[in-house]
Amino acid sequence: MIPFNRQARTARELDYVREALASHTSGDGPFCRRAQKMLEAELPGTRALVTTSCTHALEMSAILLDVGPGDEVVVPSFTFVSTANAFALRGAQVVFCDVRADTKNLDERALEAVVGPRTKVIVPVHYAGVGCEMDAIAEVAAACGASVVEDNAHGLFGAWRGRALGTFGRLATQSFHETKNFSCGEGGALVVGDASLVARAEILREKGTDRSRFFRGEVDKYTWCDVGSSYVLSDVLGAILVSQLEERDSIQGRRRRLWERYARELAAWSERTGAELPTVPEHCAQTFHLFYVVTRDLETRTALLAHLAERGVRATFHYVPLHLSPMGRRFGGRAGQCPVTERVSDGLIRLPLWADMTDDEQSQVLDAVTSFG
Repeated sequence: MIPFNRQARTARELDYVREALASHTSGDGPFCRRAQKMLEAELPGTRALVTTSCTHALEMSAILLDVGPGDEVVVPSFTFVSTANAFALRGAQVVFCDVRADTKNLDERALEAVVGPRTKVIVPVHYAGVGCEMDAIAEVAAACGASVVEDNAHGLFGAWRGRALGTFGRLATQSFHETKNFSCGEGGALVVGDASLVARAEILREKGTDRSRFFRGEVDKYTWCDVGSSYVLSDVLGAILVSQLEERDSIQGRRRRLWERYARELAAWSERTGAELPTVPEHCAQTFHLFYVVTRDLETRTALLAHLAERGVRATFHYVPLHLSPMGRRFGGRAGQCPVTERVSDGLIRLPLWADMTDDEQSQVLDAVTSFG
């Protein structure tokens, strides 16, 4: 069976893990600090804090922006549950926005209809590592006094009009989950674009204490300063992350070659069957995070998934619309509210794609797909 995903292996990961273990620094040690510096070098004007997950980075964002009961937070319905849950945990009202039919990103043209005087945060998600229309989103946010938090789980090293994804919002979040281009199994990062939030972000990440200042020699002891939790990443995982980030060009280059082959060799099949392939606007530098096809309806998608499985290919669908979930309905979600999301969710299939995928493995996937329909 061709799997959907495998984590990239790197030349130095085992050596780095041994080094981390030998240092007897199990949490937030030298490798975590190296990873942060590497991220900051690619995300100009930001401070990066590696965390236990992207989910936790989103939760930190909600706390940093003082989100609470009475506030509204706008998210795309076509996203992972963490995007909404982080703000729901603070008592906010989650407001769902539809996505664009082309990029599957938050539809900036639909934003004005869902924001209002209670809108505290807008969370664009750069789906598949293709940038949202950030100028328009920022304009709407400014008009209603909302902060922008980028969910950049798919978008590390992507860009929109030449500017790095993850540098547009007051805050942004990254994911290093096993399904991402760069992975340490579980992990994430909070990217702080607003310098006024850095000091408090460090405190929240360290159980609500000024422990970071203590380790820098800025105070003679650390103490409880604010609410917070234990969001620091293990240095063993930090070691794996550094080994992955060091091989950025190689990993991204291999993923690009695979992605472009899918696009090239599925073009005729797409024309014949009417299945939609990914759209990447010219002003977007994508990350080659995933390759998807969108079939015309749920019945066709179900048939294609079964067809692929019979031929030894493990493909998978993606997000179920949040506004139609049991929790989403508690926030007022209803059928027909986000029609593009509903159509895309019914039809979308993600194809296997990982950095070390062989040509023969990809050929097996391509043969299976093109023999359908």
